[in-house]
Amino acid sequence: MRLFFIFFIFPVISWGQEFEVTPPEFIKTIQFKGSEQNLSGTPIIPLNGKLDLSFDDLTAQEADYYYTIKHYNHDWTESDLARNEYIEGFDNMRMLNFVNSLNTLQSFTHYRERFPNKNIRQFKVSGNYMLFIKDGEGRTIFSRKFIVYENLVNVQTEVRRSRDLDFLREKQVLYFSIGRDGFIFRNPEQTVKVALIQNQDHNEAIYGLEPQYTQGNNLIYRYDNEAAFFGGNEYLFFDNNDIRMATQRISRIELNELYHTHLRVDRVRDGQKYIYNPDINGSFKINTQQGEDPAREAEYAWVHFYLNNTKDLEGGELHLYGRFNNYTIDDNTQMKYNEESGVYENKKLLKQGFYNYNYVYLGPDGSFDPGFISGNHDITENQYQIIVYYRDIGERFDRVVGIGEANSKNIIN
Repeated sequence: MRLFFIFFIFPVISWGQEFEVTPPEFIKTIQFKGSEQNLSGTPIIPLNGKLDLSFDDLTAQEADYYYTIKHYNHDWTESDLARNEYIEGFDNMRMLNFVNSLNTLQSFTHYRERFPNKNIRQFKVSGNYMLFIKDGEGRTIFSRKFIVYENLVNVQTEVRRSRDLDFLREKQVLYFSIGRDGFIFRNPEQTVKVALIQNQDHNEAIYGLEPQYTQGNNLIYRYDNEAAFFGGNEYLFFDNNDIRMATQRISRIELNELYHTHLRVDRVRDGQKYIYNPDINGSFKINTQQGEDPAREAEYAWVHFYLNNTKDLEGGELHLYGRFNNYTIDDNTQMKYNEESGVYENKKLLKQGFYNYNYVYLGPDGSFDPGFISGNHDITENQYQIIVYYRDIGERFDRVVGIGEANSKNIIN
């Protein structure tokens, strides 16, 4: 299987970084979030926060799964800390909280775990972490990133329109400052690192920006080009929480061993006028009207995607993209042209609920264009996060000392 890891980084991040492991086909609906978050995504929690993990195993064999946790530097290379320096307790423990599906055509076992728990009692330090889920033979089934932070500095953030006339109506720029009275950064050009993230999609995160100047205790970042993101467009969506009913985005439903949900044909939005359509920024939420407990009573359905593409691909490919598969691009996400129907098609086995998705372009040279089909607009609603890492002189790991958040609904000139 081809697997593409796409990163737009300024400058290039270390090649020693660790990537998340993509799960096998029998592992579905991985939801990993902070306990205060409503939607799944890369969790960012305070030092005393909690994490919730859940996933389904379609083999329904009540298999043994174990979890381990590792600590990482700002560039996702493994840190030098020993395990007892960043967690209190023990990992490599078996997951014991699981239930089997109830009254569903597709059988599955649903696993849940909360962290910290009686085994891992707390995270001792802030920073980047990775959670690994392994089988009984010690093989990694999948992994997920998460970030633990300390609230030591304030991150004041503004979303602005680009000053570049070529992208005036297409890009959004982050201006921000970092600091707090009483907190002194020593040698910040070398000790402070930042990561800028749009809609929790780490594939397009911006790294490597240095403070341009200081005002008192504040580090000031006012880059115009280096801190700019394409605005994109609102995500497309479908909702099949009622597995038997077609909605505004579903054209028909069939039953053949499992349900088949056929979506309406999507079209190229690039070059079209922006239309505000509230989304959940690429995420998904499991829900069903066929039972009281969506975790074990929601059905799995084959969701059929159709795209009428009128643009020249010039040897490139179109792929499905969204949080439903952790923004991974591989052979299973490629849209294939159907000569009989005249449109590009794909299907994914997904659990009932509300889903955001998009179509992205992968060029023959590996270039990546998320706005190729959807277009880019400066007024698109996007959620931004800024992660501030600090390794003081003499320290052995990168702490996360502050988090900034902003939404482009409040964009200014």
